[in-house]
Amino acid sequence: MSGSGARAAGFGLVPTDTTEDVRTRGAGVSTQVAVLPVGSFEQHGPFLPLATDTLVACAVAREIAAAYPVHLLPPLTVSCSHEHAAWPGTVSISAVTLHAVVRDIADSLRRSGVEALVVVNGHGGNYVLGNVVQEASARGERMALFPAAEDWETACERAGVLTSLLTDMHAGEIETSILLHAHPEFVGPGYESADFTADDRRHLLTVGMSAYTESGVIGRPSLGSAEKGKELLASLAESFGSYVALLAPDGGSAPARG
Repeated sequence: MSGSGARAAGFGLVPTDTTEDVRTRGAGVSTQVAVLPVGSFEQHGPFLPLATDTLVACAVAREIAAAYPVHLLPPLTVSCSHEHAAWPGTVSISAVTLHAVVRDIADSLRRSGVEALVVVNGHGGNYVLGNVVQEASARGERMALFPAAEDWETACERAGVLTSLLTDMHAGEIETSILLHAHPEFVGPGYESADFTADDRRHLLTVGMSAYTESGVIGRPSLGSAEKGKELLASLAESFGSYVALLAPDGGSAPARG
């Protein structure tokens, strides 16, 4: 069963559903699940755009929407990027604001009959999203955060990603691969020679990214490829099945993959 049918292939950053599409899709399940991509607007070195995390989160969310009957939401494009403040172009909001926005969205969805929300996070610095989900779950609401580290580990193994999650921190193999697959037009020259590693980042929250990298890159983007990006997204879509089973046991079907 396809989540959004032919329309899913036409999704850009903003979903093109009509209200009738949402009503029809929801009629076949007792619990509707919404998917909210959360990105950021922060530096990603000299070769990836400021909107990289948003593009990644949206690519994951589109893959999910093509496989499950979810209500795909437009992305949140600015979040908690304070550790990147030393670079021009980076914009942040407070953790309190992000917390409030996600909670307000979840409340609004429930008022319109969508009981479950999965937040697809594209930026590792959005620590507060874990608290949002914890608090919602404690109130008896249906919410989850995706992908977990285990989902990324499974995806990296399947895609043949060589860099560890510790080393591949920012603008590295994973993000470069996903953009080479989903948005190659946004990948600039220079990623092939931009590798830089800094595995010991224990003071990151205190001193920020600029204390660990001059270029803004921490990882090995030279190892990125479109094929790896395709396999990463396919694996994440499959992993999403366990979230559907948890939040809405009758809410979707497993994606069909070749």
